[in-house]
Amino acid sequence: MNSESTECDGDRKETRMSADALVASVAEGVLMNKAKQPSEELVVASQDVLIQGLELLFNIWDTTYSRVAEAPYSASIGGHYRHVLEHFQCVIRGIRSGEINYDARERNPRLEAEVTYATIATCDVLRAIKNYTEAGLARPCKAVHSSSYDSAQPSVIESTVGRELAYCVGHAIHHYSIIRLICSHLGVEVPNQFGIAPSTLKSRSGLAAD
Repeated sequence: MNSESTECDGDRKETRMSADALVASVAEGVLMNKAKQPSEELVVASQDVLIQGLELLFNIWDTTYSRVAEAPYSASIGGHYRHVLEHFQCVIRGIRSGEINYDARERNPRLEAEVTYATIATCDVLRAIKNYTEAGLARPCKAVHSSSYDSAQPSVIESTVGRELAYCVGHAIHHYSIIRLICSHLGVEVPNQFGIAPSTLKSRSGLAAD
């Protein structure tokens, strides 16, 4: 291995260590917040899902994260994760205006290609969500989303911030289940609960108890 390659590997490790330190700091703050506000179950559920995402990012590098798996998947881990995170970002951006427009996602290519970038973006979302209050979650808003292939106009639905945050959690779990399959195909380990709905876990637990 030449000296230039060694330097590049060192830079990558240093960057990754810095990102991991940032995540550890944010995760600690989230756990403290969860302990202080146990009544905000929706906020806690959102945090849990995002921390699962961080745990996945801890164990993966850019090449695997951005690799498009062969058919039948024909998609990358990063592509699905970007899609998940940008829905949360839409909620955060739309709170002030009262309009959460899922069609206005940034579709940022860095978010689906660079693990460190995705890690920092996830931490930013966690920081924003931990400050949500019961009153804030109850705020009315409009949800904008294209739901028809035949109409050029998106659907506009009366909703609340909490309802849309709940949608993002369920949406994340759905895409995590697909990511889980891609990870299995690529030989990447995922957290035990990753991509499994809470109701499914409770059902499995009940069957095991029987």
